[in-house]
Amino acid sequence: MTHKEFEKLVAEAFEQVPEKFRAKLTNVALLIEEEPDEETLKENGVPEGGTLLGLYKGTPMTERGDGYGVGETLPDTITIYRKPIIEMAAHEAGVGELIAWGEEPTEPMKKRIRMIIRDTIWHEIAHAFGMDEFEVEARETEGTNDFK
Repeated sequence: MTHKEFEKLVAEAFEQVPEKFRAKLTNVALLIEEEPDEETLKENGVPEGGTLLGLYKGTPMTERGDGYGVGETLPDTITIYRKPIIEMAAHEAGVGELIAWGEEPTEPMKKRIRMIIRDTIWHEIAHAFGMDEFEVEARETEGTNDFK
């Protein structure tokens, strides 16, 4: 899957986030990177051999005061990591590295990539709205992590 195709899937997934949530995501940039670097993994307590699918960096909406954004405030970021998402989809589909990097993904694998992207975007937006990792995981476990 090319970077451009992956970008399109990320854009489509973000567009599916209801407007009532997207409208509240002020000063947040959506980025796509190949994979997290070692420093990012260490900073986020990822164990050796682990990875991240996405990452929110910034000041959550719940912590922004009246003075937030006054002056030169850099945007918060939600970064989606391409390689770990494709690898996870390939692993779950049982096709491993062959399809992950050498061929066009099958429709079932593309569907799985879309779902992982969607879930990752939701997860990172939840952090932007002030939820910590435990709250996000609880919502995911309950199945209440849907944009409704």
